[in-house]
Amino acid sequence: MLAIPGGLLAQYKSEVWCPDNGDGTYTNPVINADYSDPDVCVVGEDYYLTASSFQCTPGLPILHSRDLVNWEIIGYALGNLYEGDDALLNHFSSPRHGDGVWAPSIRYHNGEFYIYWGDPDFGVYMVKTKDPAGKWEAPVCVIAGKGMIDTTPLWDDDGRCYLVNGWANSRARFASVLTVRELNAEGTKAISNPVIVFDGNGTENRTCEGPKFYKRDGWYWIMCPAGGVPTGFQLAMRSKSPYGPYEHKIVLAQGKTSVNGPHQGAWVHTAFGEDWFLHFQDKECYGRVVHLQPVDWSSGWPIMGKKGEPVLTHKKPKSCSSTIVNPMESDEFNAPVLGKQWQWQANYDQKFGMPTAFGTMRIYTHKMDEGAVSLWNVPNMLLQKTPADNFTATAKLRMTSKEQNQTGGIIMMGLDYSALVVRRVDDGFQLLRLTCIAADKGKAQKEELIATLKPTERDKIDYQPAIHEDIFLRMVVADGQCRFFYSLNGKTFTEAGGVFTMKEGKWIGAKIGLLAVEPAGKTNRGWVEADWFRVSLK
Repeated sequence: MLAIPGGLLAQYKSEVWCPDNGDGTYTNPVINADYSDPDVCVVGEDYYLTASSFQCTPGLPILHSRDLVNWEIIGYALGNLYEGDDALLNHFSSPRHGDGVWAPSIRYHNGEFYIYWGDPDFGVYMVKTKDPAGKWEAPVCVIAGKGMIDTTPLWDDDGRCYLVNGWANSRARFASVLTVRELNAEGTKAISNPVIVFDGNGTENRTCEGPKFYKRDGWYWIMCPAGGVPTGFQLAMRSKSPYGPYEHKIVLAQGKTSVNGPHQGAWVHTAFGEDWFLHFQDKECYGRVVHLQPVDWSSGWPIMGKKGEPVLTHKKPKSCSSTIVNPMESDEFNAPVLGKQWQWQANYDQKFGMPTAFGTMRIYTHKMDEGAVSLWNVPNMLLQKTPADNFTATAKLRMTSKEQNQTGGIIMMGLDYSALVVRRVDDGFQLLRLTCIAADKGKAQKEELIATLKPTERDKIDYQPAIHEDIFLRMVVADGQCRFFYSLNGKTFTEAGGVFTMKEGKWIGAKIGLLAVEPAGKTNRGWVEADWFRVSLK
């Protein structure tokens, strides 16, 4: 077993979703959060998962498990996009919704971990490390160019390395084909041109993408989804040559179950001789959550779930672990580093904010673009994934305002968003609901006045009013609906505005968290200070 520093010492059990039933069984999803396009590698009795992170930073989350059911976030493979390239660092300094890091693959080879992914605008990239919970090397551009996505390497028995990938129609203007080419043995550059090995155009296998490359008993296997994200199914295909031709079979589909579009993920062969498949399910505003299915190879094909249909509850995989642990959600902000559940909307700048020595997280007000009509292009939102279908998130905040119209609070962010914020107006403050429908289309947000608040403390030197007394802001989520509440004492909460219907983001689920903004200009920044952010059932 590899030593995993730090992360596994503080085991977190979620109040709102725990897949381990405590009786030797589990209930899907094993991760009820938006870990889109998951991939997993196995090293001994340890499993490591990564997923798409698009423009959010840090990027490429790394999760660890000992049993494929209980998962913990142990780090990220990427900091900012793309460190070492000044032009791309600047490009991703503003939110590039839906761009950046698309479906990755994680592999363990010759004592090192590798992650490959396709950035649809810039090419195929790779990072590697010997310690998945530690620092990863700077990204290497393996193949420059547009349109290549969903990349997976395969190191063959003779040391040669092959790469399979899909294609993004939005950039290449063609799709539904899978291609294979050879890389050098180090996996750092292509040494052959691509070959089309599968074509789903004009068949039920349209939208074939997200391929994963394996070798088993002398057969080359490509496992990939087809048929579309919310409605598709999982294919397995095999050949005696990496370049095909491949015969194929549907090995997982919704059937008579409630699990739509079960596909795109990772086949795992465990140290205990079992076979499993982790895949996503698209749950609209909640994003793409992760399910675990048993795999039966007795027919010579990897038939998943129960006779090719997904299971909701099943006996857990064999393991030597009985620890129950879930990805972090709540945060007391008592550590001098940002919690691993949080991501920014673009490349991190120190002026976004930072932890303090006072047990708080400070977020400085971001100066909006001239003429901005919504929060769509704000990079310093500190957000995390929704953790369940039903939950309550409450933040204890204080706002320090230096100038007029500085604003901070909590937000449910997506293509549509709604936020509950405090804003400096004249010598006082307003509590507002900010809501925007079709923010991605450039629509303007609407504002609703909820309450007027008096300053609770004045800066006697600069005479700049500030709320230093605590205000508690809350969102209650149930079945895709979000309601907002506030309290001045943390005990009695008052509803703030109407019900908001949640909406997914660009290729991601809706996200929850904190924001702090102000109008464009040269004024001194204000800030929001979060004492804690807690996720609970009620």
